[in-house]
Amino acid sequence: MFTPKKMFFTQDVSHKSYFITSLLQFGTLLLVLFSTETAFTQPKIQWASKVLGFSSERADASNPGPQYRAIQVLGSPNKLPQNGESVCAWSTAGADTYAEEYIKVGFENPVRIKQVSIGENWGAGAIIRVLAYDSTDREYIIHENKEDDPTEKGRMSNIIIPQTEYRVYAIKLIVAPAKIPGYNQIDAIGISEIDLPFEAKINLAKDIPKEIIKENLGKGVNSKTGEVAPVITPDGKTLYFTRLGHDLNKGKNKAQDVWFSKVQSDGTWGESENINEPINTSENNAVTTISADGKSIYVLNIYMPDGTLRQGLSVSKRDKLGWKLPKEVKISDYYNREKVVEFSLAPNGKVLVMSCERMDSFGSRDLYVSFLTNELWSKPLNMGVNINTAEDEGSPFIAADSKTLYFSTAGFPGYGKNDIFLTKRLDSTWTNWSEPENIGDLINTSKWDGYFTIPASGEHAYFSSDELSIGKEDIFRIKLFPSIRPDPVAIISGTVINAFDKKTISAEVVMELLNDSTGTDKIVAEFDPETGEYKMIVPLKKAYSLNASKKGFISISENLDLSKDRRFREIKKNISLIPIKEGQTMVLNNLFFNQSKFDILSASYPELNRIIKLMQEYPTMQVIIEGHTDGSDENMILNVKLSQERANEVKKYLVEKGQIDTKRIQTKGWGQSKPIASNATEETRKKNRRVEFTILKL
Repeated sequence: MFTPKKMFFTQDVSHKSYFITSLLQFGTLLLVLFSTETAFTQPKIQWASKVLGFSSERADASNPGPQYRAIQVLGSPNKLPQNGESVCAWSTAGADTYAEEYIKVGFENPVRIKQVSIGENWGAGAIIRVLAYDSTDREYIIHENKEDDPTEKGRMSNIIIPQTEYRVYAIKLIVAPAKIPGYNQIDAIGISEIDLPFEAKINLAKDIPKEIIKENLGKGVNSKTGEVAPVITPDGKTLYFTRLGHDLNKGKNKAQDVWFSKVQSDGTWGESENINEPINTSENNAVTTISADGKSIYVLNIYMPDGTLRQGLSVSKRDKLGWKLPKEVKISDYYNREKVVEFSLAPNGKVLVMSCERMDSFGSRDLYVSFLTNELWSKPLNMGVNINTAEDEGSPFIAADSKTLYFSTAGFPGYGKNDIFLTKRLDSTWTNWSEPENIGDLINTSKWDGYFTIPASGEHAYFSSDELSIGKEDIFRIKLFPSIRPDPVAIISGTVINAFDKKTISAEVVMELLNDSTGTDKIVAEFDPETGEYKMIVPLKKAYSLNASKKGFISISENLDLSKDRRFREIKKNISLIPIKEGQTMVLNNLFFNQSKFDILSASYPELNRIIKLMQEYPTMQVIIEGHTDGSDENMILNVKLSQERANEVKKYLVEKGQIDTKRIQTKGWGQSKPIASNATEETRKKNRRVEFTILKL
């Protein structure tokens, strides 16, 4: 794609091998080097899990991190099948030294082995002996290297031996650095109970198509200067990006400014515009992420009163007059040991993923997560060894499903300097992730690749590349194929109005899962108080309660069942709030009972808790709870009894959970005598099965 370029206090934007066999006198030992294009079933390999000893390790006085250390030999290969130098491999302290070096590793589950697989990613051929150890630490020589110097700089060496009589607890490699010029590196050490040679492969996403069309966004977006680091709004209608060295950029150096383009009615992108002040200054500026409604953009750096910038993150909000001066986003104990940093905001606005280097980083930059609590972001938490390596992990992007994460790294097998990978969040901690998948060589190149940005529809991805560009780097898009597409979501949007005068009002709009009695899994809408509009992104395949509330108005809730939806949707939901006054009635839409039962289901608790809050705010309020059913006259007595019991259960909950005086609540069961819809169909009958809440006195 493109060569990364430095941004002030910000981000860098912008195999074959061959068979060799060696027969030894003692038994039959086969050293096999397989091409990555050879097709066969992979053997089960157990990779080293602990370092038991080593002679030396390469250290960098300017960087005391874990790069090149002995621990880098643990786990599966980080570099192969691509060969070359890697900080994710063990290197000895010196190159071309004549003293023998060694590393000894242990395994979680000792087995009788037929194979040792060694990832020699650089300086292959320096291993002169391989030793195995049993439970008593008795030493066995299982391989001595008598072959000529290999022609490959890197390779996966598979040492095939007769099955050992003992279980192998440890393997030791003896290395002669002077045998092969330059530093020698070991990427991984594994053992296997079968003699089918192991082939190092890239962990590719499934079902990658044979062809992908990279579509240049055209002259409306791209120019003869560089366009990099695109950020698409969730609705897919506005694209922000960084433009380098353009004549209309701010400041004398014209280094980098934020520009934007809007999609036109015919699907093309309109003429891009400089976003201007206060976002762009005489220094370097860049948008790094955006809110779900597109009305808050997060920009790199903190904007100081004197017009200068310092490292950090700021947010600018847009009103009808334009973008406001960016304000600092305060992150607890935030620091970054590099000038390069990137951020991505989850659709709920409460989770922030960042790429930076801290004291607990596994290498250079790692991915961290921070959570919003009371307007302060928590201390960055390392997102774990499943995705972070001794290499840089950068350009994170959280998809609209809040589950799929795209990022760039050279720490996993790939095609170039940095590749784009995806991983799936496995739980709510944000530190447990699936094994990263490479999205393939039709997108990743031999150069630096990164900066995926995807709208909520999940249809396309936007990125920068210098291949087939108009000038330098351009912005392109591709159509996402299913295996790398995020889970489908819906964009819920609408206005909030006063039910009486129809004027827009500012209110809190919240989406909650119906089966979440704890209230912890909720999405609060980004809200525009000037227009009364709200917008939020929610995953499909779930049922929700949509709630709107404002002081002085009766809180309203409505069911939104998306459990059967499988494709992206845009849903308009306008909300009318009723002013609080005597005589006002509301239906408790999110109150649930089992069929013909009066026990309240836990999914009803958030609805009832809102009633408790309202009655606590108005301590003299008196109400009546009225139950209704559907049905025929034949079951009138039973239905009246059921509706009364349901009304009584609601009162019981309010009294016990909210400490509401029982004298403030009346109840009445009407059975099927007051329908509000026909009983002809199940859908209309649902409307008749209801509980109503009426204010009798304030």
